[in-house]
Amino acid sequence: MIKIHREGYTILFVTLVILFAVNVLVHWLTDEIWIRNVSIIASLIVYGLVLQFFRNPDRKILRDENKIIAPADGKIVIIEEVEEQEFFKDKRLQISIFMSPLNVHINRYPVSGKIEYAKHHQGKYLVAWHPKSSTLNERTTVVIQNPVWGPILYRQIAGYVARRIVMYAREGLIVRQGDESGFIKFGSRLDIFLPPGTVPSVKIGDRTVGGITVIAEKR
Repeated sequence: MIKIHREGYTILFVTLVILFAVNVLVHWLTDEIWIRNVSIIASLIVYGLVLQFFRNPDRKILRDENKIIAPADGKIVIIEEVEEQEFFKDKRLQISIFMSPLNVHINRYPVSGKIEYAKHHQGKYLVAWHPKSSTLNERTTVVIQNPVWGPILYRQIAGYVARRIVMYAREGLIVRQGDESGFIKFGSRLDIFLPPGTVPSVKIGDRTVGGITVIAEKR
């Protein structure tokens, strides 16, 4: 049985009502059986796609203070040293995970610790792989103070399709590695900024599983 994330309850209900209304209208407007059948099949496909987007699979979360785990499902698209301007204002290793609409879109804390900084920014909706989406798009920035790694920053970024970011993080909260930190609806990107000199455990093109895949670890 498919387990559905709570962020999908309202959207799934509204989608069901709209599709039901569309099919009632089609049945009222035409007696053609094939048109009615096409409407029903198309509605089932649409609802199935929305349903799978909000799926919430059971996972055995990896928790290890010496490891940083992937905060999201998706594909590694960026690994590079950059100047992080919002919080650190110095060089950090950026690892970016692109989430397609087919991925599970639950976001998770990459490390345990105390949330030192949490902020939501309004912005544009450039495609998630655009180089400037990290600073121009709607986004959230969260910094977790971890006793092993120091401050770790991750950023949820809305894309062209994803226009709704949910952030559970609040400043002062004590959080546990792998627990849910938020949700991005309908595809986007998540950036994580690690201490300079960190050797990543992933490479460009690797697929990640949120809460399980190790993206860096202390040697």
